[in-house]
Amino acid sequence: MRIIPAIDIINGQCVRLTKGAYDTKKVYNENPLEVAKMFADKGFKYLHLVDLDGARHGKPVNIGVLEQIAAKTSLEVDYGGGLRDAASVELALNAGAAAITAGSIAAKNQPEVLYWLERWGAERIIIGADTINGMVAVNGWQNVESIELVEFISDYLHKGAKRFICTDVSKDGMLSGSAVGLYGDLLSKFPGIELIASGGVTSIDEVRQLKAMGLWGAIIGKAIYENRININELAKEV
Repeated sequence: MRIIPAIDIINGQCVRLTKGAYDTKKVYNENPLEVAKMFADKGFKYLHLVDLDGARHGKPVNIGVLEQIAAKTSLEVDYGGGLRDAASVELALNAGAAAITAGSIAAKNQPEVLYWLERWGAERIIIGADTINGMVAVNGWQNVESIELVEFISDYLHKGAKRFICTDVSKDGMLSGSAVGLYGDLLSKFPGIELIASGGVTSIDEVRQLKAMGLWGAIIGKAIYENRININELAKEV
């Protein structure tokens, strides 16, 4: 299982939110490159980079942060936030992203995302499958679409996607544990899915549990910044 530390960016700074709410912003470091270098130095290979300004404005804003991290570390970066069209995706990939995450647009404009999958391949286009009470959540989790998560994932799998980041919004930033039951259900329903857990991962034992379940990856953010998971101990799981 890939251990994927997260960096969320607002105003060029490394922050974390709770349940996606911008008014819960907490700044952890004013230099995201410094944080990324620390992860690389500890032996991590992957990074989940979220442009929260981009998500809010509907276009990439902190693309310079991506460029710096891609150029100055060995981390394989997946980038999301504000990607609404092919030009934005191309911008992110050209800036050094190994892959991008199609968030709200995956629910709101499937034909566009299917074009991305066809053009760049399923290894470079990750589908964001964020959920509230079993339904798909969009727009920074402020809105819920009238589509069930299972139906949403099934449809994309049949149309060529294979990699999904699944966040149970009720867990994100709460440090109360991840949606283990949900992930187990999805893995049983969709054998072969490359499922990335995100939101609420709080302990090293939980990381090991997710690994044993067969998750393709696990994104870990706040637990690292709040020292709930020891970074050196986590690095041993890489």
